[in-house]
Amino acid sequence: MRIAACLAVAAFLFLPPVFADGPADNIPTNVRRVPPLGIEVPDADRKELEAGLATLNAALDKLQDKAKTDARVRGLLPDIQIYTRAVHDALTYREFFAPPNARNPLVDVTKAKNLLKDGQARAEALFKGQAPWTTQTGLVVRGYVSKIDGSVQPYGLVIPPSYTDKTAGKYRLDLWFHGRGETLSEVNFLDEHTRSAGQFTPPDTIVLHPYGRYCNANKFAGEIDSLEAIDSVSARYRVDPDRISARGFSMGGAAAWQFAVHYTDLYFAANPGAGFSETPRFLDVFQKEKLEPTWYEKKLWNMYDCDKAVVNLKQLPTVAYSGEIDSQKQAADVMAEAAAKEKIALTHIIGPKTKHAYHPEAKKEVDRRLDALAVKGRNRSPREIDFVTYTLRYPKMFWLTVDGMQEHWSEARIRARRIDARDHAQLAISTNNISALTIDVPPGTADFRIEETPGVTIDIDGRKIVGPSVTSDQSWKAHLVKDGTNWSLVNAPPSGLVKTHGLQGPIDDAFMDSFIIVRPTGKSKNDKFAAWSKAEMDRAIEHWRRHFRGDARVKDDTAITDADIASSNLIVWGDADSNAIIKKALPKLPLQWGDTIKISDQSFPSGNHAPILIQPNPLNPKRYIVLNSGFTFREYDYLNNARQVPKLPDWAIVNLDTPPNPRFPGKVVAADFFDEHWAAKPTLTTK
Repeated sequence: MRIAACLAVAAFLFLPPVFADGPADNIPTNVRRVPPLGIEVPDADRKELEAGLATLNAALDKLQDKAKTDARVRGLLPDIQIYTRAVHDALTYREFFAPPNARNPLVDVTKAKNLLKDGQARAEALFKGQAPWTTQTGLVVRGYVSKIDGSVQPYGLVIPPSYTDKTAGKYRLDLWFHGRGETLSEVNFLDEHTRSAGQFTPPDTIVLHPYGRYCNANKFAGEIDSLEAIDSVSARYRVDPDRISARGFSMGGAAAWQFAVHYTDLYFAANPGAGFSETPRFLDVFQKEKLEPTWYEKKLWNMYDCDKAVVNLKQLPTVAYSGEIDSQKQAADVMAEAAAKEKIALTHIIGPKTKHAYHPEAKKEVDRRLDALAVKGRNRSPREIDFVTYTLRYPKMFWLTVDGMQEHWSEARIRARRIDARDHAQLAISTNNISALTIDVPPGTADFRIEETPGVTIDIDGRKIVGPSVTSDQSWKAHLVKDGTNWSLVNAPPSGLVKTHGLQGPIDDAFMDSFIIVRPTGKSKNDKFAAWSKAEMDRAIEHWRRHFRGDARVKDDTAITDADIASSNLIVWGDADSNAIIKKALPKLPLQWGDTIKISDQSFPSGNHAPILIQPNPLNPKRYIVLNSGFTFREYDYLNNARQVPKLPDWAIVNLDTPPNPRFPGKVVAADFFDEHWAAKPTLTTK
């Protein structure tokens, strides 16, 4: 749909200036630093900031003592810790940035001083038993403790004036993903959300601005950040779970696309603007980059290429926006093209003669449509579902959950329909590339018509099965597994050593939940390998903070406890000689590692090769173990968010004669996925 230009075209920009992507960012040997290195803080300002930090940390120490016996204080500590962490990190890692041509190059330093004052005011109030920011309307910044690395992460809120009315009931929540900003430190994020409400502030709506762990298009840890932020806000405010939307512009539009197709059943609507919706075509059009992916990189595009899962939008009203002359209109065009193949007509609002901005009349039209959809809200239990996934990281659509796939990273599709007509099954299902599933129809919606059998009749891929009966609260649940071509009822989803939800790879998946980097304390017999492993471990720790804005938990191998093994993925470095955890786990991994490294039907000399892999941890198969790898995209990929996809599958062998570079940890001479039972495949079965 095109909005007529009734007024002079006006640009509503969402972001401060950022570095432009372009051909200069296509040279792997000349990669600029992201984030850029900031200014040197003058001694006087540094001393003032350090003194402010010391004062606020002393206040926090007192509050932490109080928190030992006061759950309310304990729950509010992150709302103060966001200030200390923001200023500490900006000082420690040189992240005070001078804007181009700024008259005041210390503007970020001034922001930090103001944030310390805000944090101190909160600390003093909380020590008196008060927390005025928890009932404040307008702009509020708050924080939570992430399950991934225990770091305190910030988020911004816009609380509507009507929220003071405690009889008003539950509130709509709009999730707004921010655009790309390479200087979006925690200091700048917190400052922005104490001053600016953003473009969209619908009436009677809470707007949540997740930090998303910086500048990663809300992927990986940034993705989990947004989900944790929703949970935090939902626990603290009266949020209506049936009126949550996913929205964003530019890089935030890309995030809105991927949340729309991967977490479809969480929202009443999605509103992506500009951005990108897949990797290869976007980089060709926007970045002028000619890609030469390996076969496994191409398969891994399926994790975040939203056009491949566009059918999921059948279950989610979506209002896309683009400027007519914005090169990032390509994102919605690609999605519209893919949607048309599924007989979905994508609603696409276009701002006439507009570049990378929101046209004012288009903004009104988007608001009108989202407001109307919010009145209806989310349908928690649609009668028909058409669902596509490529990974058990994203297994669910309303009352259907895929528990097993025949082959990861190929399309798995399920169509299901609850029907009540006579002479038919009550549940009709067709599947492709699925080996196990759970059907869980929520209370009050299992309105099957029961005819001749006491249970619900399921027609799945042409085979009729009589399932359980509907319960007295009108709910219904069943588990099914496929053996060859036949489906049957079972009591529970598959167990044992199988790929399952949150245990399906690839390597990057280990960094989407609690993890610990396990540092070796012993000595490897291979000096070349030991030097490479240590350098890569140090790099992983540094770049976790730089790119995902957390402090990786690091422990010596000899200090790992049973509780660590139970609660966290272990990212282990070294070899069996240097790392006690590797020595314990190695006999049960699909890898032989002595003088020769053997995996699948391939062998490599250990002297100049290193193995990288992910597996369920033999010491606790409910968690991962990762050998010698951090997250797999590197500095070159920081320059464009569409590049930030997994670069390695479940295992790889690296030739150490080629030094690491901004793209690879060395020369990758072999790599593959494990099968659905986490076993290595013969070479001839790959690709």
